Amino acid sequence: MKIKRKIIQIDEEKCDGCGNCVIGCAEGALAIVDGKAKVLSDNLCDGLGACIGECPQDALKIIEREAAPFDEEAVEAHLKSVESEQAAPSKMACGCPSTQIQSFSPCAQANPPVQRPAGGESALSHWPVQIHLVPPNAPFLKGADLLVAADCVPVAFPTFHQDFLQGRTVMLGCPKLDNAQAYVEKFTDIFKTAGIKRITAVVMEVPCCEGLPRIIQKALDAAQATIPFHQVVVSTRGRILQERKVA
Repeated sequence: MKIKRKIIQIDEEKCDGCGNCVIGCAEGALAIVDGKAKVLSDNLCDGLGACIGECPQDALKIIEREAAPFDEEAVEAHLKSVESEQAAPSKMACGCPSTQIQSFSPCAQANPPVQRPAGGESALSHWPVQIHLVPPNAPFLKGADLLVAADCVPVAFPTFHQDFLQGRTVMLGCPKLDNAQAYVEKFTDIFKTAGIKRITAVVMEVPCCEGLPRIIQKALDAAQATIPFHQVVVSTRGRILQERKVA
């Protein structure tokens, strides 16, 4: 039964799909679908508008209309479903090769790094690298110097391995296309248990990439962790535009 109540409305003309509102929604009611923010289901939205302040385009507002009542049990079930979906790869670590946990030591000659005459060798120290595939208890996260990069960065920045990856544990993802709230929860678990030494976030200059440092900051807050956090912004032409320490 529908009732008249307050609920979030999204102006798709203004929305640029940055994903900041997704991170700001604790109920997981929002997601980026086809490049635009969407309310997944009316009963997941409490209508309080915590997501509005996260939108740089002023694309969200609270309206009053006929909608399904807010359902806390549905929210809980939805969040557990998302959590289970994100946890699934860690259970598959010995199955699908894309999720098999591997650490590459210098003496691991079974799969040596490829060396190119002009480009040096790969600085990658482990596998997998995608955020949604790395379990929070992965051994290579223990005491790591963590590099969290938007997955466009290695393509745009020509010396990514030499300048960023060397000596670091990397996790790659897209704050626009991936599940931002699930990433907040995953990084929260990592920051609580892995003893991360420092964090470097490398993102592109495009608006949607702003979501990645926000994800990390929310996870640090949720974990009540104090870890040195450095942010780098890279242009689409492969230049460093900004470097700063995040308070």
